[in-house]
Amino acid sequence: MGRKILFVTTDQQRYDTLGCNGGTLARTPVVDRLAADGIRYTRAVPQSVVCMPSRSTIVTGQHPSTHGVWMNGVALPVDAPSVAAELHRAGYRTALVGKAHFEPFIDPFGRFTENLLAGGEAETAQTAWADGTIGPHRGFDHLEFAAHGAVGMLHYARWIAVNHPEASGMYYAAVDAALNVNSAGGGDTDAPQVKVNPIPREWYHTEWVADRTIAWLDSLAADDDWFCWMSFPDPHHPWDPPEAEMERIDWRDVPLPAGYPTDRAEREAILDAKPRHWRQWYDGTLVSNYEAPRGWVPASLTDDQVREVNARNAVECELIDEALGRVLAAIEARGWGDDVDVIFTTDHGELQGDFGLLFKGPYHVDALMRLPLVWRPAPSAGVAPAVIDQPVGLIDLAPTFAAIAGLPARDWMHGHTLPADAAEVAARPVEHVLTEWDSELFGVGVYLRTITRPGWVCTAYKPGYVHDGTEGELYDLEHDPLQRTNLWDDPGYASIRSDLLAELHDHEPPVHQPRLELDAPV
Repeated sequence: MGRKILFVTTDQQRYDTLGCNGGTLARTPVVDRLAADGIRYTRAVPQSVVCMPSRSTIVTGQHPSTHGVWMNGVALPVDAPSVAAELHRAGYRTALVGKAHFEPFIDPFGRFTENLLAGGEAETAQTAWADGTIGPHRGFDHLEFAAHGAVGMLHYARWIAVNHPEASGMYYAAVDAALNVNSAGGGDTDAPQVKVNPIPREWYHTEWVADRTIAWLDSLAADDDWFCWMSFPDPHHPWDPPEAEMERIDWRDVPLPAGYPTDRAEREAILDAKPRHWRQWYDGTLVSNYEAPRGWVPASLTDDQVREVNARNAVECELIDEALGRVLAAIEARGWGDDVDVIFTTDHGELQGDFGLLFKGPYHVDALMRLPLVWRPAPSAGVAPAVIDQPVGLIDLAPTFAAIAGLPARDWMHGHTLPADAAEVAARPVEHVLTEWDSELFGVGVYLRTITRPGWVCTAYKPGYVHDGTEGELYDLEHDPLQRTNLWDDPGYASIRSDLLAELHDHEPPVHQPRLELDAPV
């Protein structure tokens, strides 16, 4: 028997929502204990700050430019390289339970495998692999999918329809009748994408993901090696956790986040020093991507709405932590506890009030780019606890999974095994992490390339709908951790900017050819 792997992802979770990362609003004792016993990364960076490209990076180990999923709505080819396929080939049992999102959700003609699986009895589909062989879809021999509500084609929605049909309309409607992201408000403050949800906790998708993960684990033989990707849809908007759970946190008592300038004039001055699309979105004159409701103007955001959104988000984080605790208890009950590596992270962050904004988009700042990442190696491996401050990326996950399984990293993987101590940090061949953004929607094109190095984040803008290619952002993370002062045009930092841009351009990844088509908005 080898080491087993429980890989846990959430969707759109900020770094500071965990107690181990200094968060004080949500109680997260399960993840905090994993961090205390394992390795906590303080500067984990995604390769995209939007779902589909980031999740495709996790499974392929490649930058978005290379795997080709350049924005939400672009399907990852079924024969793309997959670390799950490598593990399956090596004898691992493999599963993904929860949110996958390698293919678009909006699929009225049933074009995509992952939307069709829930309609049949098969646990997976047989599709092409990168080497031309045929095997379980993307290397997973068990697939059960969920998204953010109870409507649609996926397994959770079908489970609700069969077992609890009265719950189908309890969730917030994520899109409106015109298939635009819904801007309707709710709750006590009429905050966007908020709804009072009467669903019982045991029917909620967080509980379902944990239940179905435990059921799959219980189906395995005691001596099976396994890789399980347990993927929670929360705390991504809509913010509609079971209303009975909202008694945990009174939103009226929630402090405003440090990243939210309460003075309107100060807030707008900060935005005006950034590239133009920041202020244009705030004013409601430009929506550059599908992640932002077209009918909502961020300048209308109130202090109390920020408080309520943060309270509901924190409740969702607590429910995830408790669900993870149930899964870990089931693993212990099977006698596997000493031989299971647990990795916990998310695909990207959430603005959640920072700069007076919500949601996400082409804004490469810590709210979206600094991620929770905890790796608790199997106790039997004898790895000492550590805190790693060196920037690492989600691109490093695929080679890390391979290393845990005793497999070599494949040449198509762009990343490196996550460092476990100071010596491994010193031995890493790179100090930087790259992040990309490309989007073309509503006739608006935005293109960003970012490099994160110790102490610095630098973003270059390519020509697009708003930008002429001369704009950018440069932040000194040590002296300006809230990234309020853009140093891009400051002559005192010209040499630093030049050095970072040279390193960025020298390491841009290969580009997928031909360019993949946009199939849906999300």
